[in-house]
Amino acid sequence: MTGRACDADRDSLCRVTTARWKETAVSDRIEVNQIRARGTIGVLPSEQERSQPFEVDLVIEVDTCAAGESDDLGDALDYGVPIAMVHRVITTERHQLLERVATRIAAEVLALGPVHAVEVTIRKMQVPVPYDVGSTAVHIRRGRADPASRARQTYEAFVAMGSNLGDRRELLRYGVRQLERVTAISPVYETAPVGGPAGQGPYLNLVVALHTELDPFQLLGRCLAIEAATGRERTVRFGPRTLDLDVLLVDDIEIRSPQLTLPHPRMWDRRFVLQPLADLAPDRVPDGWNDRLPAGGIDRARDLEV
Repeated sequence: MTGRACDADRDSLCRVTTARWKETAVSDRIEVNQIRARGTIGVLPSEQERSQPFEVDLVIEVDTCAAGESDDLGDALDYGVPIAMVHRVITTERHQLLERVATRIAAEVLALGPVHAVEVTIRKMQVPVPYDVGSTAVHIRRGRADPASRARQTYEAFVAMGSNLGDRRELLRYGVRQLERVTAISPVYETAPVGGPAGQGPYLNLVVALHTELDPFQLLGRCLAIEAATGRERTVRFGPRTLDLDVLLVDDIEIRSPQLTLPHPRMWDRRFVLQPLADLAPDRVPDGWNDRLPAGGIDRARDLEV
């Protein structure tokens, strides 16, 4: 059989596999087991006062046909993102019931574009009963057709990205690919660091526009998970970073909370944000911004190919 015939057969198999998935609602599975994190989850006062260990298993149903054919990470679900989501839910959210935590994790993972369904098992490793019990667990399965995951309102959002560590361009490409329903990508700009420790290398910056069903807080959570998957560490304020994602605008929503402020409070003073935003949506930047901000420190770079 010739190479061209083999390619044709593989393409045909991919189409048949995809068609059968659509008919039978069965997809491939990615399994991630024993994700460990500590959180303040429980009903008893002692459980709300100090953290305890939890374990989570995920079974993610997703069509892997395209990734299997291309061998390209851009066609695959990067399991680092759902792992970071699990870690963030457990370590930063305070709930009483495992059922609630499992539901929150499922909702976060289902928001990833290619995911059709997810199974979540969460185990409490220290059970507050006077018996010898290894763990207790809750197991749930949620799919896109479930009431908990019905279609929601669509928002227009703008997210800024920057990187000055590692392969900056590849990290930006990774960040763009991990955001679903991106509608536009700005030109890339190389910029001098603003603030932070001396000796940092220059940044590559861009802004993306997207239409998303994630509410502003969920979008923030997605951005934090993408950062975490690249090894982002928040040790020094305005320090160097592998990948930085900032939610700039979500429709015309205004939010003031400890977790999120919209519009982003510092965007109006940053040329490296306003320039690419103006390229995408000139109606979303204030009049006269270009004359108001100091010139220099920013140069047009080669556009990002995604």
